[in-house]
Amino acid sequence: MKKIKLTLVFCLIVMICLAQNSEWTVTSSTIKFKIKNAGFMVDGTFGGLEAKINFDATKSYSNSIEANIEAKTINTGNNSRDKHLKKEEYFSIEKYPKIILNASTFAKQPDGSFKGYFKLTIKSTTKDVVMPFTFSESNTSALIKGSFAINRIDYEIGESGLILSNNATISIEAKLTKK
Repeated sequence: MKKIKLTLVFCLIVMICLAQNSEWTVTSSTIKFKIKNAGFMVDGTFGGLEAKINFDATKSYSNSIEANIEAKTINTGNNSRDKHLKKEEYFSIEKYPKIILNASTFAKQPDGSFKGYFKLTIKSTTKDVVMPFTFSESNTSALIKGSFAINRIDYEIGESGLILSNNATISIEAKLTKK
């Protein structure tokens, strides 16, 4: 009877170990955005990506990505504009210092890419976003690249108007190292 119990415990431990996906650390990242302003395309970046990534491209379960960036790192290359975007009517960085992106559901596409079903939180608003992305792994490093579009009005970033487009595209690229 003891042998059976020990065998069952051993099997459970093995199953738990096999079910856990690879944990990754971000070594470098680029988060870019593009939005039309007064008829011209304006682009910018965010920095300070922190992420907890458990991902195995060969598995369809137990994958998760929990990421955030500091809103104060917004950079459009124009200090005056950046200062304005940090104010309450846009990103309100004092009250909402983090922009959060979390997902635990992923679908592998026929071409080998993925769709991540994320919850994006900007300020006090959380909305669902779908981000198609690629995940390229080589030994102990990986590269994840994806992009998605949002309506800034949905997140109370400024007001609707004729000069600034409501729609923005966000692109994410992160180099990862396996823990």
